[in-house]
Amino acid sequence: MKAVVFLSMFLISFAFVGQTKPPENPFIIQISGKAVDEVSLIEIPYVTVWNRTINKGVLSDEFGFFTIVAYPGDSLIFHGFGYVKSTFVVPDTLKDNRYSMVHLLQVDAVTKREIVIYPWSSKKEFEQYFLNMRPYEDAIRRAQKELSGESLAFAAARLGNDPSLAYGNLENQRYSKLYTNGQLPVNNLLNPLAWSRLIREIKEGRLSRQ
Repeated sequence: MKAVVFLSMFLISFAFVGQTKPPENPFIIQISGKAVDEVSLIEIPYVTVWNRTINKGVLSDEFGFFTIVAYPGDSLIFHGFGYVKSTFVVPDTLKDNRYSMVHLLQVDAVTKREIVIYPWSSKKEFEQYFLNMRPYEDAIRRAQKELSGESLAFAAARLGNDPSLAYGNLENQRYSKLYTNGQLPVNNLLNPLAWSRLIREIKEGRLSRQ
């Protein structure tokens, strides 16, 4: 009796395994292609291509190129950030084991709520940073302060005599003499560049310090 029951259970389990075994497909197909925008036809980078039939997928590269293995009749799900999901069914009438395609994706017109990422891990940390913040001591304001006319004039007043500056001044005088050789010297009272330089130095406070 026990032998009959054991044999019956063995036959039932064998029949169950035989029924649950998936049918064999004719051949494997290597599907390659690009995911592009349906309007601009620009490649869409990093698109997920998921084979829903065998639960395996790949990710396209930065140029939208992808390659995946599938069987005839499998369903491929394409999903890119900002685009609507779309499905492609592998044709079951293919005669070759390679298939090339260009898949068009539609832009998702639904606007999503803006997400702002802060560098603070908690609200309390943000409050502490806000209380200790010095809003007028950023890099731009410090640079403007250091490059102001008063700061530059103060730094120039503390500098000693530089031989290169003296040589440059002497060369400028020599060039001026060569420029007006045989003529009357240049009168800076009628020189607009000299007047603009004088006004600029007055505004920057250089003459006040001298």
